[in-house]
Formats: sequence, C-alpha cells, structure tokens
Amino acid sequence: MKKLITLTALGTILLASQANAAGFLLREQSVAGMGNAFAGATAGAEDASYAFYNPAAIIRQPGNQVSFNATAIVGHVKGDGATGYAPAQFGGQMFDYDRKMNHPVNKIILPSVAASKEIDSRNSIGISLSAPFGLVTDYSQQWAGANHGTLSELSIYNLTAMYAHRATCDLTLGGGIVAQYADATLKNGVMHGAPHAPIPPGVFADSLTSNATLSGDATDLGYIIGALYEYTADTRFGISYRSKVNHKLKGHISFASSTPAMQMQMLYNQIITAKLTTPALLTFGAYHDINDKWSEAQKTYWSSFDDLTIKGAIKGGNISVTDENWKDAWFYSVGASYQVNEQWKLRFGLAFDQTPVNNYTRTPRIPDSDRYWFSTGAEYKYNDKLTFNAGYTFIHAEHAEVDLKGTGNDASRGALSAKYKGNIHLFGLGAVYNF
Repeated sequence: MKKLITLTALGTILLASQANAAGFLLREQSVAGMGNAFAGATAGAEDASYAFYNPAAIIRQPGNQVSFNATAIVGHVKGDGATGYAPAQFGGQMFDYDRKMNHPVNKIILPSVAASKEIDSRNSIGISLSAPFGLVTDYSQQWAGANHGTLSELSIYNLTAMYAHRATCDLTLGGGIVAQYADATLKNGVMHGAPHAPIPPGVFADSLTSNATLSGDATDLGYIIGALYEYTADTRFGISYRSKVNHKLKGHISFASSTPAMQMQMLYNQIITAKLTTPALLTFGAYHDINDKWSEAQKTYWSSFDDLTIKGAIKGGNISVTDENWKDAWFYSVGASYQVNEQWKLRFGLAFDQTPVNNYTRTPRIPDSDRYWFSTGAEYKYNDKLTFNAGYTFIHAEHAEVDLKGTGNDASRGALSAKYKGNIHLFGLGAVYNF
C-alpha cells in the first residue's frame, strides 16, 4: 500500500486560553487536528469535527457521520514573588502574605461533538456543539493580589447549524448560524474603611476587605462562512470567516464580609451588566497530497478586547473597569502525518503561540505569555464505520510578569507585581462513527 506523509503548517492571529493557548481561545475541538498542532485544519476536512474550522468541510464526509471528542487540559502554572500594595487612599502599604500562587489554573475536560449528513452529492448539512472559549484561574482569598482577582471563570458554548453546497465540481461553499452562550463569574477583594487611614499590620484581610462576586450570562448570535476549492484530487484550498459575537452579560454583584458593620453597609448588592466580545477569526489554508502537504494561516481580531467594564443599576456608572488593550497575535504551526497501513496513521506537530496580552496590562486573571507546542497523535481505523483518535500536546509557557502600577483604573486596587511560569498538558480522545 502507498505510504503517505502529511506535512502541515499554520499561521494564526488569535485569542486562546491560559489553559492551552495564548489568551483564552480553546482550539481543541478536534482530537485528530490536535495531533498536528491544528495545522491544516481548514483544508484538511478529515472528519466532521473539522467543520469547526471550515463549515464547507462537511461536503467531504460521505453518508452520515458523528464525531465525538474530549480533551483533558492539565495546567502546571506557578506564580512567585507576588507583592501587592494597598490603594493610595489606604496608605499604600505592602502586603507581606501569600506571595506564592501554586497552580492557579484549574484542570478541565473539554468535550465537543459534530455531526454531518450527506443529502446528495452536492449538498450536506451539519451541527456541532463546542466550547471555543474558556478560562478558570483560582487564587486564595488572602493572596497578595486579591484586590485584582481571586476567581475568574468564563465558559462559552457554541451550537452551530451548518450547510455546505458544492457550487461547481471544484468549489464548495459553506455557512452556519452560531448560537453562543457565555457565562462568567469574577471574584476579588474590595477594600473599605476610612480613606487615607494607614492599614494596621495584620488586620487587612480580616477587617478591611470584603469579597465581591460578580456573575452574569448571555446568549447571542453569530455566523461562520467558508469555502473549499478542490484544485485537483490531491490539492485543495480552504478559507473561512467566523464572526465576532457581542454579548451584554446581565447578572448581579454581591459582597461578603466578616465585619458585622460592613455587612450592614452592603447597599451595593445590585444588578450589573458587562460587555464581552468574542473575536472574529479569518482562516485560510492549503492541502496537497503528494505525500500530503498542508499549510494554513488564521487571523483573530482580538484587539477588540480593550477593557472589561462592569456597570451597576444603582446610581448608574461603572462599578469596575479593567484595562486589557489586547493585540492581535500570531500562531504558527507545522505538522506531519504518516499512514503506516490501512488501519494506523501517526501525527506530529510543532507550534509557536504568541500571546495577545500586553506586558503593561497583564493581570493575574489572565497571566498569559508566549508558548511553544509539541504535539503527537494516532488514528486507528477499527472498520469502515468506526475510527478512533488519540492526541497529546505538551505546551511550554514562557515566563510572564504582572507589573500593575495601581494608577488610573487600578487606583482602587493598588499596585501588584508577580512572576509566572508553567507547562500545560493536553490529552485527547475521539471517535468517528459513519452510518
């Protein structure tokens, strides 16, 4: 049998997750794609899961197909040397406790499912459920940067209905409607007491800080469009555009304090709103089967994440503003696949993932940094109906520093400096069933 070697390459500007990629994009919607570090995902179209990257891909799946994928994301991120300072109006003293932050990034399992149905030789439909964005960072309530964040939890789910039409023998057009649900919970410390009163040693955590919890959710619509051009039986090109989705989260803010007097003063428990925009992604790629070569580039317009503003219903105005000022960032990957025999295929991939976070606005909620990917995977074709995939990725994150000056919108939180480093492991299992 013919031995095939697949080479893949990918360049990406995007947002991604502290748990797996720069920012908080969760790219792991296909275990097969993960084996190649997601190189060639737009033009590859190996199974229904690739429709997440290009809805036109479902045209290449014969009959009826369903793809199940699950990825465990295990982060080993450590922080050290955290030094926090009280806001200037409380004296600006340094906090000298809980300077270490061990494993602030929680372990999660990311599931996804996609299905496609061939209507006829020129038309296919599909549906997918995915979680393309997410974030969990969790610190002790008494750590030195508590005013800047103790818990950050963001979950975003997409339900996408897709349609692909073979317009000509060579060109397939695809599109879909995306229903996106976003749910967020943020916690942090809030100082209270008489302005300009110096903080007595050892009493800050117990009597001068309340724990604020902000939570909200929203469901809004977006879309995805794509095209797949099959130049020859061995060469094809893909392009897709996923729209941004503008959310207006609605929820509430509440306070908890160990001080009875402060509990009596909690008049600011109220309804809140916050705007959140998930970015648009433009992706294009090529595939050539001469020993199968793939290449791909993607741009995510993450510069739209300028700040996180929480507005309150009482008296109007802003409760909290956090400067973000993220930038567009590149993701580059290269990969290879080797068809061992009719049943087994091996995959490999390398990637460089540039962070969208600016050094001067990096926060402990998303202490993001540049990172390097090392991926491998295997496919086992059990029979004509059932195929299994497995993948593993090791991600090395560069050192990152938080250096907030406690000025501007951070004036009420105080200054904070901290250092982070870490590695992330991705373990994926998937199955594809044809019927």
